[in-house]
Amino acid sequence: MPLEFLARRYDTQDVARVQIAGDRVERVTLLTADELAALGPRVAALPWVAPGFVDVQVNGWGGQEFSSLEITPEQVAQVTREHYPFGVTGYCPTLTTQSYECLAHGLAAIHQACETMPEVTHYVPGIHLEGPFFSTEDGPRGAHPKEHCKRPDWDGFQRLQAAAGGRIRILTMSCEFDESAEFIARATASGVCVAIGHTGADGPHIRAAVDAGAQLSTHLGNGAHRMLRRHPNYLWDQLAEDRLTASLIVDGHHLPPEVVKSMVRAKTPERVILVSDVSGLAGKPVGRYTMTSGLELEILPDGRLVIAGQDQLLAGASLPIQYGIANVMRFAGVSLATAVAMASTTPARLIGAPCGGLRPGDLADLALFHWAPGARTLEIAATVSHGKVLFGKLP
Repeated sequence: MPLEFLARRYDTQDVARVQIAGDRVERVTLLTADELAALGPRVAALPWVAPGFVDVQVNGWGGQEFSSLEITPEQVAQVTREHYPFGVTGYCPTLTTQSYECLAHGLAAIHQACETMPEVTHYVPGIHLEGPFFSTEDGPRGAHPKEHCKRPDWDGFQRLQAAAGGRIRILTMSCEFDESAEFIARATASGVCVAIGHTGADGPHIRAAVDAGAQLSTHLGNGAHRMLRRHPNYLWDQLAEDRLTASLIVDGHHLPPEVVKSMVRAKTPERVILVSDVSGLAGKPVGRYTMTSGLELEILPDGRLVIAGQDQLLAGASLPIQYGIANVMRFAGVSLATAVAMASTTPARLIGAPCGGLRPGDLADLALFHWAPGARTLEIAATVSHGKVLFGKLP
């Protein structure tokens, strides 16, 4: 059945009638002055409509992490459904550093879910593998277990890609190893978007990585030493490299507002994507938890997710991506249209994934939400994927 609703366009702020046929946008027409007058004060209650959000760093939700020896295809589908209320219409399940056995199992479960469950197939354009090719140095390593961090290993990566059915779309790795550049060139040639992250690399290593094909800085400003020399350092090197897009966690915990503003201005909004980096513990109540790796984590009352027993070493995030969209407007002074692009069209373009839009023929992957300037989050009213309402109600 065709869908039709009224909403305010996120990019022009005009009130429009959106018509959807099948899985595509059929027509978007602006309301006339007479139609607006007939609506009267009801116009103010209409939601905004935008392309659905594409979150390329999601570690799990509700107690389930993808890096697990126990995860099943059904649990992958459950995590997918739990993202419907966030306006997300595409995401990259993200596996973090663990044993090859654990990673291969998680990758295989995601691949099986994509092969057998259409709702997962539509939702998952690819998998993000964050590690295990990381520095073992404290600081850059972050919360990734030291015993499983290792040097780049092409044969090992190929085994993981085979377990994933070829679905690994992003690989985050350190680039200070002598073999990093060659590895990056091979991965890039195979169609993988290589990201620099959890690294203590110097300028020459970063330039060599980018020359070899690296395209992204993963959660820039995090997964780093707590103390850095003023200059040079790997944050400046990545900020100054115009060939790198930067992903940022703008949950209000991972980066101070001034840092977000400076990074967005340095990279320009066109080279920034927003990620949630939500942990498998996201959605759980405040408390202390033991992960399958044995790592003790804690969710603090203010929403921070930290290594248990202290309040500074973050171990992922607990807030979904709509918080980052609202926060980047507050912190960096960008427009709604720009903030939405950072969480939808820009990440989709980076990995060659489908994304919704408001032109005739665009995929009907849309997020409808309420938002007011200064708000700390978007209130999602409805999520539409492939022309079907997965969450909420259309106005």
